[in-house]
Amino acid sequence: MHKKLLVAALSAALLIPMGAHAKTLRWASQGDILTLDPHAQNEGMTIAASSYVYEPLVDYDKDFNLVPSLATEWEPVSDTVWRFHLRKGVKFHDGADFTAEDVVFSINRALAPTSNFKAYVNGIKNVRKIDDHTVEIETDGPNPVLLRQLTNVFIMNKAWAEANNATTPQDFASQQETYSARHTNGTGAYKLESREVDIRTTYVENPDWWGKDSKTGNVSKIVYTPIKQNATRTAALLSGEVDFVLDPPAQDLNRIKQQAKVVEGNEYRTIYIGLDQKSPELKYSSIKGSNPFADVRVRQALYLAIDTEAIKKAVMRGSSLPTGTMIAPQVHGWTEDLAKRPAPDVEKAKALLKEAGYGPNELNFTLDCPNNRYINDEAICQAVVGMWAKAGVKANLNAMPRATYFPKVQSYDTSAYLFGWGVPTFDALYTLQSLMHSKGEGADGSFNFGNYENAEVDQLIDQIKVETDEAKRTAAIHQVLKIHAEEVGHIPLHDQVIPWAMAKNVNVVHRADNRLTPHWVTID
Repeated sequence: MHKKLLVAALSAALLIPMGAHAKTLRWASQGDILTLDPHAQNEGMTIAASSYVYEPLVDYDKDFNLVPSLATEWEPVSDTVWRFHLRKGVKFHDGADFTAEDVVFSINRALAPTSNFKAYVNGIKNVRKIDDHTVEIETDGPNPVLLRQLTNVFIMNKAWAEANNATTPQDFASQQETYSARHTNGTGAYKLESREVDIRTTYVENPDWWGKDSKTGNVSKIVYTPIKQNATRTAALLSGEVDFVLDPPAQDLNRIKQQAKVVEGNEYRTIYIGLDQKSPELKYSSIKGSNPFADVRVRQALYLAIDTEAIKKAVMRGSSLPTGTMIAPQVHGWTEDLAKRPAPDVEKAKALLKEAGYGPNELNFTLDCPNNRYINDEAICQAVVGMWAKAGVKANLNAMPRATYFPKVQSYDTSAYLFGWGVPTFDALYTLQSLMHSKGEGADGSFNFGNYENAEVDQLIDQIKVETDEAKRTAAIHQVLKIHAEEVGHIPLHDQVIPWAMAKNVNVVHRADNRLTPHWVTID
């Protein structure tokens, strides 16, 4: 009965009137949007959904150049102050005027304790209104990547948030329910029409959008349907029930290419494994009184036991780029030398474990893994667990939907976990500060769930935040990545290669941030 209800719900979600088909984009992915609050959850597809409704001051064009959005111009007033001139005549979806008050409110909201967007407001000391259409942002020191950070700071209507008790972001990690998690009020190209969690989310064109004259696509309605099962997602595309699939299964790509269309490209996202290195003992292990992951030899052993080329071939069907570093090639700070990965060596892994005091099958723990977030995520985890077993490590796989997984890991309720990290700023600081800096204020260590910590790394990252000499800054980035790799602060696996699948009459702009932009989509 439960399966019949799910099928009925899916069928209802995909029934679109024939006359509207040409301008209705029906798309699917394996998991649902996590929240509609634009500052609550820093997760790729959730941010993409926010971008349909909400807008930043500064945005990216199709080639990731910075372009005006809600700000038309900006200039530095000093080394630590930027002035932004706001677009006039912009309306929120409820008809309210967009003003400087909304910008001040939204940036301060993104700075709030429950915000998951602190990496995007890193270094902001103050934001102030100069007049109704001018604001100034003051930073703690020179910030060479501020404009790129702001591309993901979405602007909300202050009065709407106050009226709906939504002045602070939803506390997603504790699974708080708020009005802003299920309702929206932005200035963007599309308005939220309906939201049915885990069933469908529908958006309609905003006829009053300030940017409608520059719109290059013809999508007037968006219907998003989460379809967890790989085979069902592929079938929905090939049968014409959906027009676009963000994450087509690797094993189905050849078949899809014969009947539909696939567009591929590299993503700026690195898939990696994090390890709890700071707890006195692991939460999910029978080993008591000590933490095996605190020993670098254990971390090195786990690293060397993983054959990423085998994962690329057998699991990813060639669609991955094995790596030895924590940033992708598109990100400033990446080098080929840093990305070189040592060859897998099971015997050396066994020797390191023995040296650390662990015999065959004595090291045991749970590996937490999402099963509907990254490309083949659960299959990657299954492969890793099997490889670790060959080195005498017993890892129990705990796979779960992303809606459960993210709150669990973000509450530090994990011993080992698979994660993916993209870099919207295209600068390594975004990764270094969030993943490698020790836990501190703001974005420092905000996604460092394994509590990797190194005083020299912290000092270098703090320098990178404000360094304006590009050569010195780049050298510091390289040094952090080198130290982190030597200490195996995390175990990088690969950079994602993302195929998008679509009907032959659908034309999209493929993006390295894996973000489908509907107002650039044309349906013939």
